Amino acid sequence: MASASTTGPLSRLPQQQVGDSAGELADCLAQAILSGHWQAGEVFPRELDLCQHFSISRNRVRNALSELSSAGLIERTAGRGSVIRDIGDWHLLAPPMSRWMARLSEPHPRLIHEVFAFRLAAEPYISELAATQATGADLARIEAAFRGMQSSAGRRGERLAHSEYDVAFHEAIYRSSHNLVWSQMGMLLRPAIMALIQRSHDQALDLDESLDCHQRLLDAIRLRQPDDAREATQQLLQRTAQDLAMDQVTTTALPSSIIQPRR
Repeated sequence: MASASTTGPLSRLPQQQVGDSAGELADCLAQAILSGHWQAGEVFPRELDLCQHFSISRNRVRNALSELSSAGLIERTAGRGSVIRDIGDWHLLAPPMSRWMARLSEPHPRLIHEVFAFRLAAEPYISELAATQATGADLARIEAAFRGMQSSAGRRGERLAHSEYDVAFHEAIYRSSHNLVWSQMGMLLRPAIMALIQRSHDQALDLDESLDCHQRLLDAIRLRQPDDAREATQQLLQRTAQDLAMDQVTTTALPSSIIQPRR
């Protein structure tokens, strides 16, 4: 007969040592949830089962589950255990979330979708702001990130470096808005945006078109052309949507003049 650790909810957890801290256990459990190993409403493993699976004390398990509950990932009910909450209830801006998302190799598909929808709604406006507010230092950061993208594009072994430069490019634009909220949002969502960009790069046939889109956006911000910056951002995100097979998201969110089929 199969053991409880190899069937049911526990089978979706990694067989690994997590140390003695509740924080390490919370990291492990959160990453499994954020990767989509459970659907909303499904029962999460019981405290005693987690104790046995990870060879850790019940007190530490309770502390770890409390951290997951505070971040909106699970709902705990006395006497009934824990269930996975809907992604709409997750507190994506909670402090631990950035740490958890930064370590994801395969994020929850809906999480990828929602982060892209956020970018689609916010980034054209943020680019407009950057085109009117960017300082010389801001432009230097954007340009440095773009040069890094150019130097690492298509080079074997530098795929991750290219993604890092791509994220730095967009993070610098958020910062160039000189709006505290937008700047903070860019930093908080960095891990999720990184996952989105990496997935886009993995699906792209080549990076030449991506570099051209980024170049147009950089030029628009440098030349203080907010309308062009907005349009360049929309075109860049449309290309990302094609790489991610999310064209339906942009169909309803972008002006028809922006949506053009790839030739």
